[in-house]
Amino acid sequence: MNPAQADPPVRVVMVEDDPWVGRVNRALVEAETGFTVVAQAETVRQGRELVQALEPDLLLMDVYLPDGSGLELVQELRGMGLGFEVILITAASDLASVQRALHGGALDYLIKPFQQPRLREALGRYRLRTSVVEPNFTQSRLDRLLGHQGEERLPKGLDPLTLEQIRSALMASEQPLSAEEVGSRVGLSRVSAWRYLEYLSESGSLQAEMVYGSVGRPTKRYKPR
Repeated sequence: MNPAQADPPVRVVMVEDDPWVGRVNRALVEAETGFTVVAQAETVRQGRELVQALEPDLLLMDVYLPDGSGLELVQELRGMGLGFEVILITAASDLASVQRALHGGALDYLIKPFQQPRLREALGRYRLRTSVVEPNFTQSRLDRLLGHQGEERLPKGLDPLTLEQIRSALMASEQPLSAEEVGSRVGLSRVSAWRYLEYLSESGSLQAEMVYGSVGRPTKRYKPR
């Protein structure tokens, strides 16, 4: 992919009152291709000022802050007409906080402590949510967008866990991958990886393109939509 044609990075503002946790989470976010943390805040007041000034694409928000509630801050910012997605990263595990976050339109809710793959999944959901361009949906594509993947019916011979590994490998890659490259990353033969990739391509999760080199046959490469 030509760097000049690459999508601009997702601009992230983090609101976290623990400096050590903030540094760790920032490193985890910026380890993911296409995301950059443009500012960090430790209080509601700082978060409000930064979001109003920078208008980020994504907020990573704690709930318990020294001068108030991150949930109330999200509601306040939405009331200002600011457009952003929000992922809650917090020790607040009570039902009321979770319900309030989800009712308020939170994209995801991570309870501390969490593992890096869970944050990667949340960021992948952001990518999926913001990459939609088609005017109409099939039910299966809408279910995937909303995170309802448990009832996905796979063709005979395809394994759900392997399918998710392949999705993760493609989401983590900066460049489109061939079947051989995907197979190498998840421990499959080229032919087996190709079967999964073709299934994902036909179901609308992936975009396939033919890449022509200077010699030899063109290579089919896949990337998330």
